[in-house]
Amino acid sequence: MDKNPDIRIVEYDEMYALETVKMWRASMERALGIQDKHTWAQQLHYLAEIVREYQMFLAIDNATDTVVGMLALGGTEVDQLFVHVDYQRRGIGARLIELAKSLSPGMLRLYTFEVNSGAQAFYEKQGFRIVGRGVEKVSGKADIRYEWVQG
Repeated sequence: MDKNPDIRIVEYDEMYALETVKMWRASMERALGIQDKHTWAQQLHYLAEIVREYQMFLAIDNATDTVVGMLALGGTEVDQLFVHVDYQRRGIGARLIELAKSLSPGMLRLYTFEVNSGAQAFYEKQGFRIVGRGVEKVSGKADIRYEWVQG
């Protein structure tokens, strides 16, 4: 069943906080074509807030013990899903989504930015369908609301 045994999925551990933020920031900047203006301290604080509100999981490369992916899940809401830029297209995101599906009550919702065509293709391949469009309030960027319902 495990497509990539070199990567383990674990519950979030604070010892990986800075590494998680670095991976998350690099992945987001590449996907959106922007440079994040937040300080490391601001992002670490934001990560701590996410950890308090959501179930958080990390994908860890066993060979290097480094963070290569993250998932923040709250009931039916996938709040964050990022995979390290050097580890994309290796099935890690799919494993994290499968974990989210297995922990869900049979439905998941998430947002992605309209400019992130790679994420759109990924989510649609995972069975998500567009259910709405809007604008994300903090960035002002157009976003897309996706939903997956167990069939």
